[in-house]
Amino acid sequence: MGKKNMVIAQSGGPSSAINASIAGAISRAMAAQEIGKVYGAVNGMQGFLDRKLIDISEQIKSSDDLDMLVHTPAQALGSSRYKIPKGEEGNAVFEQILTILKEYDIGYFFYNGGNDSMDTVCRVANYFKERGEDIKAIGIPKTIDNDLAETDHTPGFGSAARYVAASIAEVYLDTIVYPLPAVTVMEVMGRNAGWLTAASALARDTGVPAPHLIYLPELPFDPNDFIERACGLIKKEGQIVVAVSEGVKYADGTYLADTGAEEDMFGHKTLGGVAAILEALLKEKSGIEGLKSRAIMFSTLQRAAAHYASETDLKESYQCGWRAVEAALAGDSGIMITIQRESDDPYLVRYEKGALDNIANAERTVPLEWISDGGTNVSQEMMEYLRPLVRGESSETIVGGLPRFFRFDWTKTVEPEQR
Repeated sequence: MGKKNMVIAQSGGPSSAINASIAGAISRAMAAQEIGKVYGAVNGMQGFLDRKLIDISEQIKSSDDLDMLVHTPAQALGSSRYKIPKGEEGNAVFEQILTILKEYDIGYFFYNGGNDSMDTVCRVANYFKERGEDIKAIGIPKTIDNDLAETDHTPGFGSAARYVAASIAEVYLDTIVYPLPAVTVMEVMGRNAGWLTAASALARDTGVPAPHLIYLPELPFDPNDFIERACGLIKKEGQIVVAVSEGVKYADGTYLADTGAEEDMFGHKTLGGVAAILEALLKEKSGIEGLKSRAIMFSTLQRAAAHYASETDLKESYQCGWRAVEAALAGDSGIMITIQRESDDPYLVRYEKGALDNIANAERTVPLEWISDGGTNVSQEMMEYLRPLVRGESSETIVGGLPRFFRFDWTKTVEPEQR
């Protein structure tokens, strides 16, 4: 191919580990003789189409910058939820993508994101292939939902799981300080896959009994059974904590927290408020005198808590970015880097290449055999799966007692070089 430039973009929801992936990709690319400039597209595919490209090669000045980038939450390059249309309109967008790549002499295209992002890079890679274009398109995985196919787990999940578990343990200890009957319902992200809510069970490894009930979207939610179980536990324990996925559904498939809002470009409905629904349900139906109830939404905290990131997660996220560039240099395209587990103890993984055609639009949910106690708990197999992913301490740069984060200057967009 000769020396070509590369571009990397991020998409979808943020996480506390996603920037470790682009740090890995940048580090490998800057050491590669085959790669010239390293461009970043600001705000994902939408920004790329608007030619909002910055020269990462000029903004990363040292290994300290890369280290700060590893420990910076959210997307350092910004995000978007742009979906390439179908049909003739989509063909025009693909032609525009190809035109911009050629303008900037780009031969390597990397997209860092979750399910919808992998659909985008898959379609881009297939377009290049159909047109006979020698441009490598690679997916770099991330999602706190842990629902990408073909991989044991996804970058971003372990750090979010660690934060959720620790926070639930801390909230439980706060809840029990008064001798009053109490229930705290904690809402965790997860539309159709309950991996992150399942990780709340790791709170028990801290020495607390919480969460007392865990509800995942993989099984239908029964309000009457919930009231009976929760009230029985409150009368027995005094104070309980319930962990619930934002995407829990009734038996007819309706989301408890369906806000009635319009769907986004990828067909996803806005969800929110299931904790408040369950808290109000108990307050109304429990009949327990003096019941103190609270609803807590983790909201963006669960995906932005870089101060509590898992070292395992950050290292694996970095490796996914590094290996994506290596795969492109080796001639691969239309693939996503995957993590395959070899053993739990000692914890060992290997990195493979999964075909995007098999990953795009597929959703990996919690195995039903890993859900126990009538849909209110998780199995020992789930616990053994989860534990290695939350290990290790984050070692971010601290200045004046607070973390120091890295930020690209998005205003320094660049024009194509004259050739």
